[in-house]
Amino acid sequence: MTTQAAASTLDSLSIQELQGRVVQGLKACLPSHALLFNSEDTTPYECDGLTAYRQRPLAVALPEDPTQVQALLRTCQGLGVPVVARGAGTGLSGGALPHQRGVTLSLARFNKILAVDPVARTATVQCGVRNLAISEAAAAHNLYYAPDPSSQIACTIGGNVAENSGGVHCLKYGLTLHNILKIKGFTMAGEPVTFGSDALDAPGYDLMSVVIGSEGMLAIVTEVTVKLTPKPQLARCIMASFDDITKAGDAVAAVIAAGIIPAGLEMMDKPMTAAVEDYVHAGYDLSAAAILLCESDGTPEEVEEEIGRMSDVLRGAGATQIAVSRDEGERLKFWSGRKNAFPASGRISPDYMCMDSTIPRKRVADILMAIAEMEKKYALRCANVFHAGDGNLHPLILFDANQADQLHRAELFGAEILETSVAMGGTVTGEHGVGVEKLNSMCVQFSAAENEQFFGVKRAFDPARLLNPDKVIPTLQRCAEYGKMLVRGGKLSHPDLPRY
Repeated sequence: MTTQAAASTLDSLSIQELQGRVVQGLKACLPSHALLFNSEDTTPYECDGLTAYRQRPLAVALPEDPTQVQALLRTCQGLGVPVVARGAGTGLSGGALPHQRGVTLSLARFNKILAVDPVARTATVQCGVRNLAISEAAAAHNLYYAPDPSSQIACTIGGNVAENSGGVHCLKYGLTLHNILKIKGFTMAGEPVTFGSDALDAPGYDLMSVVIGSEGMLAIVTEVTVKLTPKPQLARCIMASFDDITKAGDAVAAVIAAGIIPAGLEMMDKPMTAAVEDYVHAGYDLSAAAILLCESDGTPEEVEEEIGRMSDVLRGAGATQIAVSRDEGERLKFWSGRKNAFPASGRISPDYMCMDSTIPRKRVADILMAIAEMEKKYALRCANVFHAGDGNLHPLILFDANQADQLHRAELFGAEILETSVAMGGTVTGEHGVGVEKLNSMCVQFSAAENEQFFGVKRAFDPARLLNPDKVIPTLQRCAEYGKMLVRGGKLSHPDLPRY
């Protein structure tokens, strides 16, 4: 029986009947302790960091070696059952939201660091290794893994690959894509695949660039070889205050225009500064309309020269106050607020929706002023923090899901931020992925022909479309319906997704 025929047969089964068939199949390739299917066991897997949408899977598989992953995929392929990969569950766009009639593949037990090569400056790790754990393992060799998303203490390298994560130092050191040499894993059919190589280049098409950021739609990643970066001799951070958001936004563009590429260039508006200062007591200027954190690293001589140049540019752009970290402890203190922006927001609001889009650097002030108007329109607060150096926004829309219509208004607010970003010459996502959250906004950025090209890539890897289906790429029908809703002045919400 073909996969399509199997899927058609399974569609006629009830959830209970389908679960029974799937569990029976998986028991043949997984030990009993590696398979969860009772509701009380699968409930913890019902969402990722986007908690507004929840769905229990038929079963959760926790394989312990690549052979088990391969057998699981072949079983699910034969049954025509979808598979959704999951790392630490820290994603913020619903990329790991389970499929109601599918299996969640947790890779949490793939947590071994296989090798650290200080001469080649690489580390080979399993996909479930935490981002920060790589740097900890390489510290003895004075090396570290550069991408540092705010969730680095918990997020896994496999999840970083899925979303092409960045972090506060991505301006100088790049995203996940720029710090990976090789990826190993399996296709949905259980075929072993390797993307990239241990060398600086690999033969054939650059499929590693296609897989990184594909949100688990093309292959299951089990092993990653990352590049390690020498620790700088010194790092110092400038904290600059501005009494006007426009001045702060212009300062970002001015730093880059001066030919300076800081190790980090981050921005927080006044509501976010207040939230994080109350949480971590980093010494932020609570009277400032916006704060910039600008870091320099390198040799002591390089840092001194660059800190001086950046300070001059920031003063020229209208900074009202400039503080430079005096030691490593103070530098980490400056960054502590930025790194804890999300948990700090959780202390001032029952719920929040963290958006993720990009805009040209010169439009930073424009998008912040537009968001301020949207706050009035949707009667919701929004705290802003973002990677200012590369225009990657992270507005946090604050709401209470227990209050009637607030979640819906938050969705509308978020969609308008994304669509305004596109109108300003940006994109609907920077590093959090599309998942289920941004499906409608994909219809705004990409044409039907472009989305069909995306589906073409998907079919090349996964013809039956069983890996993380119904995410990332909107269907032609969905975009048509969304277009009609826009004409009527409404918005199309995510269909068939259980909420709070």
